[in-house]
Amino acid sequence: MNNNALEIHSLKKTFTDFGLDDISFSLPTGFIMGLVGKNGAGKTTTIKLILNLLQKESGLIKVFGNDISNRYDFKQDIAVVFDDLLFVEDWKIDDVEKAISPFYDKWNTAKFQSNIERFHLNRNKKIRDFSKGMKLKLSLAVALSHQAKLLILDEPTSGLDPVARDELLDILLEYTKDKRHSVLFSTHITPDLNKIADSITFINRGKLLYSGEKEKLTESYCIVSGSSRQLTPERKAAMPNIKIYPDSFEALVRREELSGLAGLQIRPALMDDIIVFVSKGDVLL
Repeated sequence: MNNNALEIHSLKKTFTDFGLDDISFSLPTGFIMGLVGKNGAGKTTTIKLILNLLQKESGLIKVFGNDISNRYDFKQDIAVVFDDLLFVEDWKIDDVEKAISPFYDKWNTAKFQSNIERFHLNRNKKIRDFSKGMKLKLSLAVALSHQAKLLILDEPTSGLDPVARDELLDILLEYTKDKRHSVLFSTHITPDLNKIADSITFINRGKLLYSGEKEKLTESYCIVSGSSRQLTPERKAAMPNIKIYPDSFEALVRREELSGLAGLQIRPALMDDIIVFVSKGDVLL
C-alpha cells in the first residue's frame, strides 16, 4: 500500500531565465510539509506542475500513488489555496458556491455553509469588500467543502496579520489531525513552519537543497560570529556561507565543523538563518 499523498521524482521545467531541475520529494499521508525558499526559488512553479497548470519537461508526479500525467480527475481529491483570491470581485458568498460546486463530485453544501459560519464571513458582502484574512478564509471554506484529502497552499500567510495567521495554522493542524489528510504549505514565513510543519523541502534557484525533518536540518547548523580581527584567512576559507560587516562577521556552519573556531560566539541556527545564508550562495546542504 502506498502511504504517500504526493510523490515528486526528478521533476524538470525550463524557462528562458529560470529552470526547475531534478526536484524530488515525498509527502506522507497525514503530514504537513513546508515548501520553502526565497521568492523566485521555484516554489510556485513546483505547485503549478503538480496541478498540471504547467507542462513538465520530464519527471514523475504521483498523487495518492497514481501518475497524474494527462489526467485531471485527481483534482477531485486536491484543494488549492493561492495567495490571490481567484473569484469575481462582485460575487457574494452564495455566488461563489454556485460557480464552484458543479466542478466537484463530492461537494458538500452543508459543510460549506458550516465553514462560512465558523469563519464568521458576511454573506451579504461582496468579495471586493473582504479583508485579506476574510478572502483567505473564503478560499479555505471552499477548499474544505469537497472532501479533499490533500490541501496545497501557495504563500497563504503572506500579508496576513498575526491573529489571522495563527487561525490558519490551527485550521491546518485540525485538518491533518485524523492522519488521513495532508498539507503542502509553500511559505517564506518560517515561524509558521516551526508551529505546524512535520518536514520541509527547501528549493533554491530551482534546485532541491534539502527534503526531510525540519529539526534534523536546524540541529545540523550553528551561527558563528565574531569581530573582523578574528576572521583569519583560514577561517574565512572554512566558512563559505558567511556575511562580513565593517567590524564583524557571522557565518552558517555545520556543527561537525566547529573545531578550530574557539573564541567565537556560537548559537543554534534558525530556519530563517539557513534560508538567508544558503540563498545567497550555491552551497548545498
